[in-house]
Amino acid sequence: MQTPLRRRGVLAAAMVLSSACAVAGLAGRAGAVDVERLPLPDGNPFPIAAAVTVPAGFDMVFVSGALPAVADKEAPKGSVQAYGDMETQAVSALSAIKASLARLGLGMGDVVKMTVFMVADPTKDNKLDFAGLMAGYSQFFGTPEQPNKPARSAVQVAALVAPGALLEIEVIAAKPHKGKAKPHKGKHKPHKGKR
Repeated sequence: MQTPLRRRGVLAAAMVLSSACAVAGLAGRAGAVDVERLPLPDGNPFPIAAAVTVPAGFDMVFVSGALPAVADKEAPKGSVQAYGDMETQAVSALSAIKASLARLGLGMGDVVKMTVFMVADPTKDNKLDFAGLMAGYSQFFGTPEQPNKPARSAVQVAALVAPGALLEIEVIAAKPHKGKAKPHKGKHKPHKGKR
């Protein structure tokens, strides 16, 4: 059983800890610390980061998985030929992600984590076309124009929701805070429920 004096001591310690955390959070934003990307060891040129650290002062933006668009409308529906080879599909899915990020004021350089879900390519003896993935991916990451590399995982799955699609890609991006939120410009509707 805690005594009133001990309870006050615990409360005081909690308030000090809470204040310290708030000050640390403000200091992190005021210091404008950037996202830190740890390169692969030993100068490995593979275009992914070993790890990415996102400091305080950033919002995490979770972008839903993107499937490729149909590339050949004349090909049989639901076929790999309709979507194209792995490189074509990777470029299509990454272009869709790039467009989603642009709507948020972000770019591919803001991507900090990527997951690629791939299925075996029936036109390649039911094997993954990892080289095709990399040919498309390398057009967006680790280039002179866009050198930022995300942490990335690539996994094989049994199937995707779109027959004929060879991959689906999802990303997480980091968006720096821009100060206080702007006031809503629409009409204010008072809350009618209990508070």
